[in-house]
Amino acid sequence: MTTPDFDEIIDRHGTNCTKWDDMQAACGVSPDDGLAMWIADMDFRPPHSVQQAVERCAAHGIYGYPAQHPDYLPSIRWWMENRHGWRVDPDWIVTALGLVNGTALAVAAFTQPGDRVILMTPVYHAFARIIRAQGREVAEFPLRREGEHYAMDWSAWESLLTGRERMLILCSPHNPGGRVWTPEELRQVADFCKQHDLVLVSDEIHHDLVMPGHQHTVTALAAPDIADRLITLTAATKTFNIAGAHVGNAIISDPKLRAAYTAQMAGMGLSTGMFGIDMATAAYSPEGAAWLDALIPYLDANRRLFDEGIAQIPGLRSMPLQATYLAWVDFEGTGMAAPEFRQRLTRDARIAANNGSSFGLGGESFMRFNLATPRANVERAVARLKAAFADLQ
Repeated sequence: MTTPDFDEIIDRHGTNCTKWDDMQAACGVSPDDGLAMWIADMDFRPPHSVQQAVERCAAHGIYGYPAQHPDYLPSIRWWMENRHGWRVDPDWIVTALGLVNGTALAVAAFTQPGDRVILMTPVYHAFARIIRAQGREVAEFPLRREGEHYAMDWSAWESLLTGRERMLILCSPHNPGGRVWTPEELRQVADFCKQHDLVLVSDEIHHDLVMPGHQHTVTALAAPDIADRLITLTAATKTFNIAGAHVGNAIISDPKLRAAYTAQMAGMGLSTGMFGIDMATAAYSPEGAAWLDALIPYLDANRRLFDEGIAQIPGLRSMPLQATYLAWVDFEGTGMAAPEFRQRLTRDARIAANNGSSFGLGGESFMRFNLATPRANVERAVARLKAAFADLQ
């Protein structure tokens, strides 16, 4: 495998790229001199095997209805067993159009309008959007700050139950807090869902992006006794920077649960395209594994560089990142209201980042920064942040 060059600056302007081409409209930062650190995709090329798969499709020149790639399901099984110690039967795998779609299908299949769906907030903002769009109610169960990390707050959460809850969506590893939940914590989630008869959707899209010294545990392995209520969502898209492929997996071992999920999908007439399937198959390979093994230390070095810079700005605190490439920075210590510190970011630092309030209760004083970019961009971001908040130093 050719050693990947994560330091390469790839100009994404004018490529119909949300992260860079929409930053002005979404964040008020010009792409001419701004840094795009908001939407969660990477500024790196995927493994060469993925590019080759796309080129083979394009070279053929016929884009009719595709059959499923014969190596697709075996590649998922191989990846899950080799990277996560989880033996997945190919019959358990249902292919969705990405994990937002996969989550939406679960909400539609297992809840009714007016039902409540539990989110441990702050959490990935798309969850609340799809819940509300389907006429369900978002039940925000705030995570507790415990030292420098988030923790689950079971005693407080029991009092928030109304009896109308039908589902809990777990983000594991957690986005935006970067927590890797322990097997004991996952077991507690499973017990809570059993006790209150909740379907558990475990979104594990960031499960490959774990920092050195930490280990992701698949929820299905931590709690094998809840298969009758567990939907595990995984994808190659976040790991290998192929989010535009819109392909992901709902892994459901229970036949009854899987039948209800696939019936919902069939009723909506959904099917996947050839490029996404071929890209995922090529990514879940020894070459993809080697590429990922090179990526993780690079992301970890970016994390250290960013955190060291944040630590030098009074009033700012970066939550220690155990997984994902998304830094979660608290501005509460500045004493500034959210409009002021956001203005300093957009106007003075010219950085497009995600507003913490969009992630729900508990995120109001935070901003989320994407560190999956060449190190030179992280260095620029740190310098700009120090300048924008120079009066605090």
